[in-house]
Amino acid sequence: MSVLSDHDIAALLASGRVKVEPYDAADLQPSSVDLHLDRSFRVFRNNRYAFIDVRAPQPDLTELLNVADEEPFVLHPGEFVLGQTLEWVELPNDLVARLEGKSSLGRLGLLIHSTAGYVDPGWKGKLTLELSNVAKLPIALYFGMKIGQISFFEMSSPVDRPYGSSGLGSKYQGQSEPTASAYFEDFEKGRRMGAPEAPTK
Repeated sequence: MSVLSDHDIAALLASGRVKVEPYDAADLQPSSVDLHLDRSFRVFRNNRYAFIDVRAPQPDLTELLNVADEEPFVLHPGEFVLGQTLEWVELPNDLVARLEGKSSLGRLGLLIHSTAGYVDPGWKGKLTLELSNVAKLPIALYFGMKIGQISFFEMSSPVDRPYGSSGLGSKYQGQSEPTASAYFEDFEKGRRMGAPEAPTK
């Protein structure tokens, strides 16, 4: 896999094979595109459940909040919330993308994802951000600020089943707001109970 340069990214955006909307050419970096923070956040309400149960739906675990244009969203030390990119992103079947934070924000203690930095071929939607503050002071976040960057990688061949294909169990295709975990939907299907038995001779 090779990382696409600014020249190749610009060509893909111009042709429509990759979509980043809204897009400003000023956001094109040498090997990535800067993304911005939307106004929606999903905040955990820890008083509603005794614990997070990964095998059960917990619809009241999080609450969706929105901030005004100049209103800060204050992320406290040790706090974890879900946000999202302002941009809608679409990938073709032969490209995969990586979402990473901005180094200047990382130096302040802001992390924008814990595991969800990988964007599958065929993805369509806004990207949910896993925002956490590992600093000792609260961090104020604002609508429209640069929050991360997305880079693109060319695959060896187009995938047979892009994200969103029937039977894959793609749960977040087309999301337009910070989306809570739907892990419970796949709990039993993906569970392994011990090693499989050896075949009999």
